[in-house]
Amino acid sequence: MTALLRPSFVLTFRDPGGSGLASSGTVVRSATTPGASTVSALRVELGMDGGADRVVLQLGQVGKFRPAVGLQVTVELGFTEGGDPQQVTVATIVDADPDVRSRRVVALATEALQRTRIDRTFESATAGAIVRELAKAAGVDVAQADDGITFPAYVIDARRSADHHIGELAALCGFDRYADRDGKLVFAFFSGGRTSHVFEHGQHILDVRVDRRPAVADKVTVLGESPGASKGDGSWAWFARDLDPYAGKAGSGDRTLLLERAALRTSTATQRAAQAALTEATRGATTGEVLVTGAPQVRLGDALRLSGVAEPGVDGTYQVRSVLHAIAKTTGFTTRIGFRSIETPGAAP
Repeated sequence: MTALLRPSFVLTFRDPGGSGLASSGTVVRSATTPGASTVSALRVELGMDGGADRVVLQLGQVGKFRPAVGLQVTVELGFTEGGDPQQVTVATIVDADPDVRSRRVVALATEALQRTRIDRTFESATAGAIVRELAKAAGVDVAQADDGITFPAYVIDARRSADHHIGELAALCGFDRYADRDGKLVFAFFSGGRTSHVFEHGQHILDVRVDRRPAVADKVTVLGESPGASKGDGSWAWFARDLDPYAGKAGSGDRTLLLERAALRTSTATQRAAQAALTEATRGATTGEVLVTGAPQVRLGDALRLSGVAEPGVDGTYQVRSVLHAIAKTTGFTTRIGFRSIETPGAAP
């Protein structure tokens, strides 16, 4: 049984500047006997809802190696009796607090996006192009940045971080944004997930919870500020007296969500944002968490299928929205996966 396997990890610390540590880095491996390991606890927290992914290490004060702020750590997890550990994240150490008996190390992925603040106006740029420029300013590599909505003009201001602006663009386009296992930024539409992981009750699942609630709306109307190029290609900069003819609308029903976004200055943009908001409301109505034996293969943006759960209506396919890997000497290696529905509502006729 997987539950009886011993956790395995490989932590590789490197100097991202290319000086200090050798290019191969300093490697900390789990011992064959877990009780002899210098790492007493390890947590990897990954998510899509904003903020940086986090790695938390509790290290014993043994040996000469002392991880320092600024070092980059690559985390690989697995089991000693299985194959090689799989990489789950790359993060940069931002805190290393020692005490008499142990040292707590905290590392963050894409944390530079939260520290980066710039003032810039983009003209005739897609959301993906804007995201790539924000990532470049922060020094963060991009794995994927889909185009999304095209904005005649879009203003980035230093009152808010690059991470905040990327989150707003993701919400307007209906995209996911997160860091992949290499610590690179992903800004993309969910189209079913790269991989579908199956977890069965009585075999993999230790605990599961599903929350269902009515969607916040079954109809969305999005207003911009412009005639939406209906008066010519240059009319995006005008202010319309009556916005209703240029509003984006999606769904049908009595519960209407009204959104006003000044950045949406074409009818194509408002329509796309309306569909994105309706999809978000529909999918957000069904969420949950499943606790399984360690599953380093599960990544953000993957699909997840639950099978054999006794509770009616729980079995089904969902999208992975958060992953928490935890290794402790008392509980072993477990993975808690946050998920939500992948249901997509139809657009309004």
